Amino acid sequence: MSDADEYRELLREVAEDVRGDSSESEQLAAILYRVSDLYDEEEDTDPQDVYRNVKTIFEIKDRGTLARD
Repeated sequence: MSDADEYRELLREVAEDVRGDSSESEQLAAILYRVSDLYDEEEDTDPQDVYRNVKTIFEIKDRGTLARD
């Protein structure tokens, strides 16, 4: 197993561990899982994609809905 595979698996395990009933834990799990995609050769993602996704997660949380203004 490569270092990238180990990082990806660790991040995904932590994401599963922190996922819970609160919206904050769901949010953190989503962010960790998205970061883990950087270490997945099958994913076509880069740090800018992760940044945009995390920014969107926070915007949705702030609005309280998926609906756009």
